[in-house]
Amino acid sequence: MKMQIKLNALASLLVAGVMATLTGCNKSQEDVVVSAPQFKVGAAISTKTPLAGVIKGTLLADSTYRVTDNVFINEGDTLLIQPGAKIHFDGKGVWSFIVKGSLLSLGTQDKPVYFTVPTTTKTDVLGADVTKDPAYSGLWGGILGETTFKNIIIKWTHLEFGGGRVVTSPVSFIANGGVAYTLSSANSDGIVVLEDSWVYGAVDDPMRPFGGKYNVMRNTFEKCGFTGGEAWNVKGGTVGNFAYNLIIGSATNGPKGSNNGQKPGQPQTNLLFYNNTIVHSGYRRSADGRGGSINFEEGSRGGFYNNLMINDKYGPRIVGATANYAGNALVVADTANIKYSNNYNYVDSLKMANQIYPVLFTTKPQASDIPAPSTFLPTGYKLGQAYDGSAVVQKNNPLFVNFPLPYVATKKVADVSFVGTWNFRLQASSPAIGKGTTSFTPMAVVPVSANFGSTEITPPSTDVGCYPSNGKGNLH
Repeated sequence: MKMQIKLNALASLLVAGVMATLTGCNKSQEDVVVSAPQFKVGAAISTKTPLAGVIKGTLLADSTYRVTDNVFINEGDTLLIQPGAKIHFDGKGVWSFIVKGSLLSLGTQDKPVYFTVPTTTKTDVLGADVTKDPAYSGLWGGILGETTFKNIIIKWTHLEFGGGRVVTSPVSFIANGGVAYTLSSANSDGIVVLEDSWVYGAVDDPMRPFGGKYNVMRNTFEKCGFTGGEAWNVKGGTVGNFAYNLIIGSATNGPKGSNNGQKPGQPQTNLLFYNNTIVHSGYRRSADGRGGSINFEEGSRGGFYNNLMINDKYGPRIVGATANYAGNALVVADTANIKYSNNYNYVDSLKMANQIYPVLFTTKPQASDIPAPSTFLPTGYKLGQAYDGSAVVQKNNPLFVNFPLPYVATKKVADVSFVGTWNFRLQASSPAIGKGTTSFTPMAVVPVSANFGSTEITPPSTDVGCYPSNGKGNLH
């Protein structure tokens, strides 16, 4: 009997111990966060052999790879780039990534991916000689989606010093001796995502699609184009969104839409530009009437809303039937199918003020625009006519956290081509807060996916510009 009592007591102690252990385990399971394994495709690619020729598989996180020739991703194949990977070009050959299948560059906020030339130093100095700036040299080619590509997904990635001029073109849609463009494509059914990334420099346009379904959101564009070039210069067969981007110092425009080159079976170019901040752009393009902020021409359609434009050479430019400069007739946009409102211009000079609504173009003043058209346009104003904008010079300062307006650093607005230490977020008292509209719906042309689409398609904000006060816009 005594032995049985002792055994029962021991059993009770064991049960209690097990219960305590299980309880402790449950508690620890609540407290411990188990990291998800890295997404991987195919075999890991070694860093020992330079990247060249046909490849597929995974470029590993926090690893450095050297590119010594054009890289090809075949139809049906995928190349994945994990967070923190660095892809280094030597700057001696204009090599590109030619995508016939899928390329996924999946950086993170803590561990971005880099496509760069490590031996080159950025020249981000006000007043520096632009002819000696390596940003405009094109030290590698681009990420080029061939006519069969399926996905080009780029997240939290630095694309630096790209957009060079090729000797022999590696793709069907760029001529020998032509500019490669840092990101381009030629399949209207292909998916292209560029989000939360940085694009620095290019000989011409860093982004020029010749067809594709695009979502370009929450990126920073600096020094786009030497003597010409837009942040996003869209050609026929392309549809999508361009939103919450910061564009500073583009040679010509921020985004531009054109249906030029549309092929049979391709869609009409249809683009939505919203909640972008476009700063000091248009000053490396010398042609009269060209560039500065937003542009629709050559049969393109779409809309633009909630954009904040600061000291740009021209306000939003829509090409209508009367547009003609230096004897060169410009091809008319699909003006009946371009909608817009709630856009904000700040200008330091009379020359800029006189082009908020560009002369000879057909951009219609909207009552929701800032400055209010009634405060400076003459009674009976007709689209495209010249006017005196002196009443709005240096008015409606948007109150950035850190950027001098009126701009007085060197008195040369063209010098502003990089972000540096400036902060283009809005102060709490900014007149741009609450002046946006949410009355439209973004295009849902790409999937929402962690790996094969956009992380999210950020909806429009009631604030103007790429840094809304709710923190849901650009995170740079």
